Amino acid sequence: MTDKLRLTLAQLNPTVGDFAGNIAKAAAAHAEAALAGADMVVLPEMFVTGYQAQDLVLREAFTRDAMAHVEKLAKQCDTGPSIGIGAPLIEGDQLFNAYFILHGGEIVTTLRKHELPNTHVFDERRLFDEGPIAGPYNLNGVRIGNPICEDAWHEDVPEALAESGAEILVVPNGSPYYRNKFDRRLSAMVSRVIENDMPLVYVNMVGGQDDQVFDGGSFVLNRGGRLAMQMPLFDEAIAHVDFVRSDAGWEAVEGEKIAHVDEWEQDYRVMTQGLRDYMGKTGFKKVVLGLSGGIDSAIVATIAADALGPENVRCVMMPSEYTAQSSLDDAKELAANLGVKLDTISIGEARAAVTNTMAPFFEGLEPDVTEENIQSRLRGLLLMALSNKFGEMVLTTGNKSEVAVGYATIYGDMAGGYNPIKDLYKMRVFESCRWRNANHREWMMGPKGAVIPVNIIEKPPSAELREDQKDSDSLPDYAVLDAILEMLVDEDRSVAEIVEAGFDRATVKRIEHLVNISEYKRFQSAPGPRLTHKAFWLDRRYPIVNRWRDNG
Repeated sequence: MTDKLRLTLAQLNPTVGDFAGNIAKAAAAHAEAALAGADMVVLPEMFVTGYQAQDLVLREAFTRDAMAHVEKLAKQCDTGPSIGIGAPLIEGDQLFNAYFILHGGEIVTTLRKHELPNTHVFDERRLFDEGPIAGPYNLNGVRIGNPICEDAWHEDVPEALAESGAEILVVPNGSPYYRNKFDRRLSAMVSRVIENDMPLVYVNMVGGQDDQVFDGGSFVLNRGGRLAMQMPLFDEAIAHVDFVRSDAGWEAVEGEKIAHVDEWEQDYRVMTQGLRDYMGKTGFKKVVLGLSGGIDSAIVATIAADALGPENVRCVMMPSEYTAQSSLDDAKELAANLGVKLDTISIGEARAAVTNTMAPFFEGLEPDVTEENIQSRLRGLLLMALSNKFGEMVLTTGNKSEVAVGYATIYGDMAGGYNPIKDLYKMRVFESCRWRNANHREWMMGPKGAVIPVNIIEKPPSAELREDQKDSDSLPDYAVLDAILEMLVDEDRSVAEIVEAGFDRATVKRIEHLVNISEYKRFQSAPGPRLTHKAFWLDRRYPIVNRWRDNG
């Protein structure tokens, strides 16, 4: 009887649709596992295709190509450890989220995901058929149960595996980040361990895919929910875990337990990694953004420098007559601190031309938000022109507070390819700036030190689209606004509940109104990394046309 088992956990970063690149990563992990004398290398859910592939899996050519690459990997790695790897599977008229065990040049076991997630960013019931609950398989004399991601969040699949003789649970995952999610993951897996009295291996992928960032943090639990090993957050990593058999059953030998950083660092890493992978996986090398001297563009420029390197970031100041000299000075200081390229393009002449062109139509009407938005849209036009000419992707800079209430200008400062702070409320923008000024990590490509000038953080926020303008002229203080938005958007609380929490009803109703009428803007907005479980896009899907209002 086998008394020892070694598993290699491959916490890696796939790219959706890059089958050749993804199986090359898997083959390299297999080679490392072979050198370590492992019995099996375990890769994440849907690793061959990358995750989430969304409706690509409905294209038969795509899925059959993925299946062919699974067979290719099996033949390529025909000696040494077994491989566990995820990919879609077509069987007749059914489509499954599957997990394949490869050994000796063949697919020796095929497992099909049973519990299909259908909440937040997931709609797998729309894409896949529900697989049967399969029993454990034999790995060198050890009975392994393989709940696939969501399967392990429910009691039924692990319980069935335990009842049919599984000795160790191995859970391959594609579990994306939102703030404080790791604690929920760990708690759920501890429950499965305690319920079934057996150790559990949790392998998660890393890397950015559109709006989602997979944060890794793979771990191993022993009986009683005791942590035996914990891998890093966000980084690609390969680790080996040894199991030994005792009279009580299998137990993992304790290994390295990498401590996790706080939520501020995790959020900042997600914004940085999300941008880095979005650029790298789409083929862009450089970015351009408008630098106003305000805090939102300051944090976006800093994230860009940390994600891509300062040499790949172009910042552009586009002053008007309303732009304060202090804002220009702050922007110059920030750019110098970061070491990024800084250009200045005045919008004065362009604005005068538009004003003259529109004068016959606006005659007799007082200037209002129309003229303010022309300024913002001229800036968007200039940035897009630079993008077209030089191949630099435009970053947008609207925070979640602005995006929620429509205070980012559509076709203006919303024009662009990616928004690193789309899911970051304004008050968290301030704190993220302070955090970055006080911290530097190896994964940051930007310079060390307090790069964001204190004046940018401390001065009253303003769009500077009219004389002496401040955000507080038309919005509640951001501390109040964000508190209302968190309850209204993130928690789906009613107007009555928010008022009961101590907020002015008229203010709450006004904010609710702004959120509702801004849906069409969000529908057209650039993607950005998901930080919360109610990010705008897949987490929160509201109709644009909607006449219902909460009159509670």
